[in-house]
Amino acid sequence: MKQKILISILFCFLFMLTGCWNRKELNDIAITVALGIDQSEDQYSISAQIVNPSEIAAKVAGGKGAPVVTYTARGDTVFEALRKMTKKAPRKIYLSHLRLIVLGEDFANEVGIGKALDFLSRDHEIRTDFALLVAKGVSAEKVLQVYTIPQEIIPSNKIFKSLETSEKAWAATAIVTLDEVISDIVSEGKQPAITGIELTGEKEKEEVQTKKNVDKISPISSPQIADVAIFKKDKLVGWLNEEESKGFQYIMGNVKSTVGHVSCPDGGKVALEIIRTKSEITGNVINGKPIANVKIRIEANVGDVECDIDLSKTENIYKLDKLAEEKVKGKMEDAVKKAKQYRTDIFGFGEAIHRSNPKAWKEMKDDWNEKFADLQVNIKVDHKLRSLGTITKSFQDKLKE
Repeated sequence: MKQKILISILFCFLFMLTGCWNRKELNDIAITVALGIDQSEDQYSISAQIVNPSEIAAKVAGGKGAPVVTYTARGDTVFEALRKMTKKAPRKIYLSHLRLIVLGEDFANEVGIGKALDFLSRDHEIRTDFALLVAKGVSAEKVLQVYTIPQEIIPSNKIFKSLETSEKAWAATAIVTLDEVISDIVSEGKQPAITGIELTGEKEKEEVQTKKNVDKISPISSPQIADVAIFKKDKLVGWLNEEESKGFQYIMGNVKSTVGHVSCPDGGKVALEIIRTKSEITGNVINGKPIANVKIRIEANVGDVECDIDLSKTENIYKLDKLAEEKVKGKMEDAVKKAKQYRTDIFGFGEAIHRSNPKAWKEMKDDWNEKFADLQVNIKVDHKLRSLGTITKSFQDKLKE
């Protein structure tokens, strides 16, 4: 009897299984790989970079069309603008494969990105693992209209790969996701910082949207990962330069690898490859005064010696370590100084103080922007050279003999 009841229940469940009731056929959707968000008067101007599947498939056979097409539409909300785009696109805009969201500089500065991000975090079809970028000195639409180099057929993939490579090998930039930005916007002790993107070359020429852009060895214009944009809540307030951006990434512990140099005591330079970093941010309140501490440990290899220095001597290795410590510390201090000018704590020093002393933080959080401008930040850098390469003395010494 129990077996019959169980079979009956399972049989009933079959009617509850609706199968592919919400399936989407590939020939009914427009796969969108990047979105650009700008302002147009009092409306949103949304640009969608959509894959042209026939051209992607035809690349092996020598297709001549563009691998993507960019549609632009305006609306009072992001959602409305995207739906309005169906007047131009023959298929419904499909956002589940987004790689990039590019935010226009004017839009981020004047309107703020908060309301636009609400749709991106709310829509059930959109994953939140895409990268956010801020267009520097140009609109987001312009960035998505550039025909890119052949190594990456889809322009948004080219930008995303450049961002990944830059994050791993140069350290002035980092991938920032939607969840991280929203978390920073609502946080009481940390403000958002988003990597920028700019266009190099003659960006105003119409040819940048066509294959002519890459017909020559040097493209007419090309997207390039830029510096770090700093925000106060959801509005863009300024930019860090490249060295300050590196200092910021050092403080945040985002540096996986990069290359820098120090000047030798007697002239010339030594290039150092950073191979490993570990950063720690702590906060404290002493006699009612907030204090932030940053400790970072760096391991590096010697990559290039362009001066007269004997690396077989321990004292010279010690000198290079000290020179590198001073230089990295200078970058970090410059990043802190620039953020203080804008009174925006992009480092999370407020969060660190909150963790260490919640009671004191409760009293100062409402006025944190002003207190941050006068915050004492102690930075300690521990730099260690691990490898000198395959040679100790440079062959260039022989050239002087």
